[in-house]
Amino acid sequence: MEQQALVIAIVGALGIGAQWLAWRSGLPGIVLMLAAGFLAGPILGLLDPPAAFGDLLAPLVSIGVALILFEGGLSLNFREFSKYGEGVWRLVVFGVPLAWIFGALACYYVAGLIWPVAILFAGILVVTGPTVVLPLLRQSTIQPRPAALLRWEAIVNDPIGALCAVVAYEYFRLSASGATLLDVVPPMLIGAVLAGGIGWAVARTVAWALPRGYVPEFLKAPVLLVAIIGTFVGTNLIEHEAGLIAVTVMGVSLANMNVSSLRSIHHFKQNISVLLVSGIFVALSASLDVAQLRNLEWRFALFLLVLLFVVRPATVLLSLLFTKVPWNERLFVAWIAPRGIVMVAVSGLFAFRLSELGYGDGSILIALSFAVGVTTVDAHGFTIGPVAAWLEVRGTTRPGLL
Repeated sequence: MEQQALVIAIVGALGIGAQWLAWRSGLPGIVLMLAAGFLAGPILGLLDPPAAFGDLLAPLVSIGVALILFEGGLSLNFREFSKYGEGVWRLVVFGVPLAWIFGALACYYVAGLIWPVAILFAGILVVTGPTVVLPLLRQSTIQPRPAALLRWEAIVNDPIGALCAVVAYEYFRLSASGATLLDVVPPMLIGAVLAGGIGWAVARTVAWALPRGYVPEFLKAPVLLVAIIGTFVGTNLIEHEAGLIAVTVMGVSLANMNVSSLRSIHHFKQNISVLLVSGIFVALSASLDVAQLRNLEWRFALFLLVLLFVVRPATVLLSLLFTKVPWNERLFVAWIAPRGIVMVAVSGLFAFRLSELGYGDGSILIALSFAVGVTTVDAHGFTIGPVAAWLEVRGTTRPGLL
């Protein structure tokens, strides 16, 4: 117990310290958090979260991701969608399958992964993630449209990418017994729709109960927190990773139900999000095994370059063809695609499952996902400001109203 408490204290201090240092220096906070965890874990040996928490680490990270996705969903307003919806729905409807196809080709032909592992990992790479995109947008001043496109894409595609990985895994698991895509995909889509419906129903219940005084002021934040966790865990029992869809729908629904009571807990949910992002990034980077990094080959470096300069630009530029989005904004969105916690967490989960199915390349996913995360976060975190200025998509700061 004392060791676990010490790990929690160190993780908290490193995470918040990295955030403070980022504020003072102007450096990307995500990069500093990853560096702090890697330094304290594999380099100095001060932290070993898997040893301290054991089997509890994965569910704790999953719940943290769910809370972050819910908080991100609260920032999505349908009035904003009415302005920039054309680009958003194209990045979802066209962007997801294009990113999956291009990513799978890169994983197979460039990284050298076998087809099942390449297809599953490419599904995970569909995500960008609010855990990295939102902090970068808060740190940089970007014009409303490209910022909205990146924000909506990150939050909406996060659960979709996890679901893509589940579909791929279930197909390869059941195909040995003769199952086809028609046997796998429809039940999962039904589970995803059901999870979204549950998320909406819970949001509707919260929106009805809070303004009518059924929950006292001091219990509003705890009740909402328990509702989020309960929705996430409950819907995951219906379909694995469907909980991410449920909490995202719950957050977006509440954001557009004009619940005035949520304003009183705005700072609470924001503080929770900052703490969770800090803690999870430090804990995950501290959990990295240096031995796994030695499995990375030279061709993986080429794969990272293809992911940055071919897969992402091709996905965005093709998705946004014949839209009203200006070319400078399209190029900016095509460059910014950092991968975050969901990619690393889901990759770690399926790495062990693929190994159990006999796919040897499954074990490399952990190291490769960290390499993708660190590379994309560093590349986009350090360049978002200069690229925004070069493409003339920097916004103007506006004074607040008293």
